[in-house]
Amino acid sequence: MTEALTWRKSTYSGQGATSCVEIAWRKSSYSGEGESDCVEVAFPTQGVAVRDSKNITGPELAFPVVQWQAFLARL
Repeated sequence: MTEALTWRKSTYSGQGATSCVEIAWRKSSYSGEGESDCVEVAFPTQGVAVRDSKNITGPELAFPVVQWQAFLARL
């Protein structure tokens, strides 16, 4: 199964800017095809970002890598 990534342009980039930062959002492999009720995760340069896939323009949570690793270890 090929995993689709969703790209988001940085809000710090101006209109038509050629140098911008984008991050790829990954949806859980446990989500079915076309399902939107899950969490997405991205790995920007510094840390880990998490968002609700039903509200991709809504708030995002950002975690330092060390905290994300501690979270995963507790799972």
